[in-house]
Amino acid sequence: MKKIINDPNNVVHDALLGFADAHPHLITVDLDSKSVIRANPNPDKVAIISGGGSGHEPLHSGYVGKGMLDGACCGEVFTSPEPQQMIDTAHACKSTKGVLFIIKNYTGDVMNFEMAQEILETEADFPVRSMIVDDDVAVKDSLYTAGRRGVGGTIFVEKIAGAAAEKGMSLQEVSDIAVKVNKASRSYGIALTSCTVPAAGKPTFQLEENEIELGIGIHGEPGRERASLCDATYLAEKIVTPILEDMDFLGEPVIALLNGMGGTPLLEQYILWGEISNRLRIAGVDVQRVLVGNYITSLEMAGASLSLCKADDQMLSLWDEPVSTVAMKWGN
Repeated sequence: MKKIINDPNNVVHDALLGFADAHPHLITVDLDSKSVIRANPNPDKVAIISGGGSGHEPLHSGYVGKGMLDGACCGEVFTSPEPQQMIDTAHACKSTKGVLFIIKNYTGDVMNFEMAQEILETEADFPVRSMIVDDDVAVKDSLYTAGRRGVGGTIFVEKIAGAAAEKGMSLQEVSDIAVKVNKASRSYGIALTSCTVPAAGKPTFQLEENEIELGIGIHGEPGRERASLCDATYLAEKIVTPILEDMDFLGEPVIALLNGMGGTPLLEQYILWGEISNRLRIAGVDVQRVLVGNYITSLEMAGASLSLCKADDQMLSLWDEPVSTVAMKWGN
């Protein structure tokens, strides 16, 4: 195992130390609770909090800041945060208008966030709601979850709900928008290699040199099928087809995210996006906003995922609102 680390059991603590040192103008870090909080929390807006296992950076810590998240709870690598982390983060955000938990659909995350919500509902002086992201079309159940997994659509939910909160909308309104965005989003991912969890010291799964995994999860969960390595043109078809079969993306603008899983260079990501864009155009999908890059990774896994969001006028307008985080910035 070749990694730039110290103790494999302290990688999250050490990474948060460096993260805090690099971005003090945007975030603060509580090392005891392993939480990342927006610098200068705004008590007059709904606080949006997400989180999950580390190893998916920039998700979630990289999206804390104006126009997106107010707090992120960082679990150990590929392991859910504990309820107390979520409780501490909710209090640290200091919102009087309430807290919305955005939860990716993995069993540990759902259980711990829901437990934290139950405790906060009895002890906190602010309301708490939660919603679950389940945008993956590849498989219905996996090693980590019952039902569809929450993957790249999480970016759409956090950005659009974050903009709604920034504009002063109520907790009910922000929650409703988050749910609407999730229902309008679909994702599908592929892997060319496995990743290696530092504490394990060996790859999570094995792929032969000429094999790829189709429908992979962000923790290395099995996908729909294992196939032979193919060119970008054919791979684009294998990614786009199940998404369009699952949902009709015609009739409204679409936001697209072509996401690298951590080990695929941008050169290859843009080649793949070119092929995907062409297939979407042929299918009549009106893509009006595009992101290409590493937005929700799986350590050093080579691979990519495609996420599409069918955005109505409100969703597209909120997507375009300014955002200032470590990993996503535009507008004033």
